[in-house]
Amino acid sequence: MNLYLTQALHRAVQLRPEATATLFQGRSRTYGELGYRVARLAGALQRLGLQAGDRVGMLALNSDRTLEYYLAVWWAGGVVNPVNTRWSATEMVHSLDDCGTAILCADDAFVPLLGSLRAQSKALRTCIYMGEGTAPEGLHDWETLLRESEAVPDALRNGEDLAGVFYTGGTTGRPKGVMLSHSALALNSQISLLGAYFDESARLLQVAPLFHLAGLSFLLRGVVAGCTQVIVPGFSVDAMLAAIARDRSSHLMAVPAMLQVLVDDPRTAQADLSSVQFVGYGASPITEALLERAFAMFPQAEFAQGYGMTELSAGVSYLTSRYHTPEGRKLGKLSSAGQALAGVDLRIGDADGRELPRGEVGELMVRSPCVMQGYWNLPAQTAAALRDGWMHTGDAGRMDAQGFVFIVDRFKDMIVSGGENVYCAEVEGALAGHPGVAAVAVIGVPSATWGEGVHAVVVRKPGASDEAEALIAHCRTLIAGYKCPRSIEFVDALPISGAGKVMKYKLREPHWAGHDRRVG
Repeated sequence: MNLYLTQALHRAVQLRPEATATLFQGRSRTYGELGYRVARLAGALQRLGLQAGDRVGMLALNSDRTLEYYLAVWWAGGVVNPVNTRWSATEMVHSLDDCGTAILCADDAFVPLLGSLRAQSKALRTCIYMGEGTAPEGLHDWETLLRESEAVPDALRNGEDLAGVFYTGGTTGRPKGVMLSHSALALNSQISLLGAYFDESARLLQVAPLFHLAGLSFLLRGVVAGCTQVIVPGFSVDAMLAAIARDRSSHLMAVPAMLQVLVDDPRTAQADLSSVQFVGYGASPITEALLERAFAMFPQAEFAQGYGMTELSAGVSYLTSRYHTPEGRKLGKLSSAGQALAGVDLRIGDADGRELPRGEVGELMVRSPCVMQGYWNLPAQTAAALRDGWMHTGDAGRMDAQGFVFIVDRFKDMIVSGGENVYCAEVEGALAGHPGVAAVAVIGVPSATWGEGVHAVVVRKPGASDEAEALIAHCRTLIAGYKCPRSIEFVDALPISGAGKVMKYKLREPHWAGHDRRVG
């Protein structure tokens, strides 16, 4: 038998049936209860017409039912399609119709959208209400389906059987459906635990969106470990601090934007954070200034960074807790994305895929059993990404003598100005160190003189009034003059995807309209 995603649930039910599996808004369920519910929900899905390999969507905030959705669809033999909750109705319909999703589970927050989705979608035919109230007319009720359905045997789809179609966050354009197998997701959960281990005593705080693979990866690792999952509907300082205090959450994963909000909120300094033993972060760049503030906020906790992407089943390299300690930070690895996880091959390659010498900047390439099967119905883009057994990530990076990977930038974000390569992450890091800057994104814009000009989009901190000239002068003290922004615009907020990443293509669009050459 190859690896399969429901195996961890079978094991937890066998070993720890009375242990708490989930805590959600005062509701507690054991692993025994979780197994009971999953087997019956799977029976309900099959009764609604689900056949092996059929896609089942989810449009919902985080809850204990989110975990039941994933496990029940796999138990029934189906394929998950978790829908990005931040999309417009048109984008949601695209994801449903693109991969032929006929069944959609929705909670209270998104029931009002179902009429529009049903009217527009060619694939959608059945909707299931997974909220907390009474099911609206025309929707099947989650709890009623569970009560009225018989438990069915696990379909035991495994190995290279398709487990999910995960649409990318869309930071560089129209989302693509990433196809991931049972084996890829199950193995990634196991090797990620090697990079940042926890056992059944842990209490994982699920605050990142669980429709996104970074959140799902953390969720699946919790099932593998057989520990307790503390789930909140979504990120907010109130919800996060309450869950830590009430449920004694011990492990949390966050994108840097979440950590920024947390350290900036005055309530955090008054909160009891003593239960937190581990803080994981990743999915976007982080400044050392923010890290230092996070270290001070959680002085008793270990920190680790994970680098990965949807196409790789989440994590491929970890910067472990050792390099976040005061002594470890002296080793100079804190700005890296760590070293490859067990079972993962990393390479820095040139334009032809040939490995470059250590220290040279090239494209990060990955080879592992966790790499995607391809993009749904996009053979040309699949062939471009998967070449000669390697996944070409589109990330520019370098590797040092010890195998630590330093992500320089997305190749698509690299600016060529006057013949010089300018990596946006370096400029963003310089600007982020200014006391008046709350958030920043750097892009390339058309320049008659330089081909591309370095342009910064800045969100000021409350009360700050620094003008562009002051920020550029600040940058000149930190980085070479040709890397400094030639123009700066100030905005109230940056466009952020559901994965917590800045959607730079939206920032570029107005600048490149009418130009033959575009960036990103």
